[in-house]
Amino acid sequence: MKLLILDRDGVINQDSDAYIKSLEEWIPIPGSIEAIAQLSQAGWTVAVATNQSGIARGYYPLATLDAMHARLRELVGELGGEVGLIVHCPHGPDDGCDCRKPKPGMLQQIAAHYGAQLHGVWFVGDSSGDLEAARAVDAQPVLVRTGKGEKTLAKGVPAGTLIFDDLAAIARELIHK
Repeated sequence: MKLLILDRDGVINQDSDAYIKSLEEWIPIPGSIEAIAQLSQAGWTVAVATNQSGIARGYYPLATLDAMHARLRELVGELGGEVGLIVHCPHGPDDGCDCRKPKPGMLQQIAAHYGAQLHGVWFVGDSSGDLEAARAVDAQPVLVRTGKGEKTLAKGVPAGTLIFDDLAAIARELIHK
C-alpha cells in the first residue's frame, strides 16, 4: 500500500490563527485538491490527520468539521480521486489526550485502520508539531512552505525533513518517482 498522510490546515486548505470555523472559511490552497486527486489516481491512499482544538474551545461544532471534510471529499471526487481516512483530534492543548499532535495517536490510528506500518511513510505538515509526530512513529517528516511552513522552517526542522513548496510539488515528486 502506498500511504500518504497529510495535515489539513496549511497543507490542504488555508490556515488562520483565528481558526477555520465555517465551511465558508475552508478555502483550499491552490493546487491541493488537484494534487490529492492525482495521487489517488496514481494508486496512493491519502489520509488526513488534523488537530481541531476549535471544537474543544467551542468555536465550531463537530457538524461543521464534518461539512468541511465532506466538501474536501466532494472536490477531490469531482476530479476523479478520493480521500482516505480522515481523523481529527477535538481536544484542547491541555486536555492530556494522546491524539493531539505532536503526539502520534492519530498517525497510529491511521496505521491501525489500514493495517500499515508507519516506518518511512510520508507525513506532510506545516508545523513543528507535525514533524515531531512523524518522527515519533518513524514516519518521514515532510514540510510544506504553505500555511505556517515558512515560519516553521525559519525556526529549524529536524534532520532528514523533506521540504517542498506545496502539496502539488509533493504530488509531482511521488507520482513521477
